[in-house]
Amino acid sequence: MSSGWSEYDMPSLDGQTVVVTGANSGIGYESTRAFAAKGATVVMACRSTERGERAAAEIAATVPDADLDVRECDLGDLSSVEAFADSFTADYDELHVLCNNAGVMALPRGETTDGFERQFGINHLGHFALTGHLLETLAATDGARVVTQSSTAHEQGQIDFDDLQHEESYGRWEAYGQSKLANVLFGYELDRQADDADLDVTSVVCHPGYADTDLQRRAGASQGGVVGAIGGAVMQAVNVVVAQPQEQGALPMLYAATDDSISGGEYVGPGGFMDMRGAPAVQDSSDRSYNRATATRLWEVSEELTGVEYAFEVPVAAD
Repeated sequence: MSSGWSEYDMPSLDGQTVVVTGANSGIGYESTRAFAAKGATVVMACRSTERGERAAAEIAATVPDADLDVRECDLGDLSSVEAFADSFTADYDELHVLCNNAGVMALPRGETTDGFERQFGINHLGHFALTGHLLETLAATDGARVVTQSSTAHEQGQIDFDDLQHEESYGRWEAYGQSKLANVLFGYELDRQADDADLDVTSVVCHPGYADTDLQRRAGASQGGVVGAIGGAVMQAVNVVVAQPQEQGALPMLYAATDDSISGGEYVGPGGFMDMRGAPAVQDSSDRSYNRATATRLWEVSEELTGVEYAFEVPVAAD
């Protein structure tokens, strides 16, 4: 891999279909634009279709031939996730890349529609359910990839099976770290199980480093009032000084989704200063993220919580 890898090094994606969650802003927006510029049909899975349509119009203004399909998908509502998957599979026979990108960060405790702690429910369980619903279509597509967005915050995360929903004790950064560790554990376990079932589905995990997106500002402002105003201003100032542009932050996901060197089970992030910026590189994640016993237990608990059981013995299209 060249140290100068950029979106211009992506191969042609003509004839391919890509799903990006959270496609209307930040890393999702930049990835959608880059996929579309390379010829892919991009299904923009957005909680707000109004914001999704605005983002699609902006992308189309710079990528005139962009093939964009905006659809509602609220990762905090499992019925919305299932409805999105049902509508997608009704209209598309193939899915070449699924980017599990959307997320929330360091919010005060809240619950999803289904009663899950909000960060764990949206960042992990919503994507776990979505991938499971789309598995048959992924398996029927030659060379399909699932790319799950994590964060360096996973390094401080722990999976607390005794208080998974943080009902007894809640720290917003601790809950965020748990959700991001869950992303890595899920991505690795998905790749292992797909390999064991001899499915042509590759699972990769990535992180954007420190990218200048609205995620940090929303996290800083989320406490409301004067504290929230100060927090938002501080995060914005840090972004100006430290963060790389969101276009650069999208590169690890684009690399994980398209580069020929990816074989499955990698963790991709910026290869520059403190893994916060720079061109994408394959890295090591935390020691906890490689614990297979934790990954297996998390998988089983996630199936129980979501009601989505992965059918790895799925019918695969004949050659």
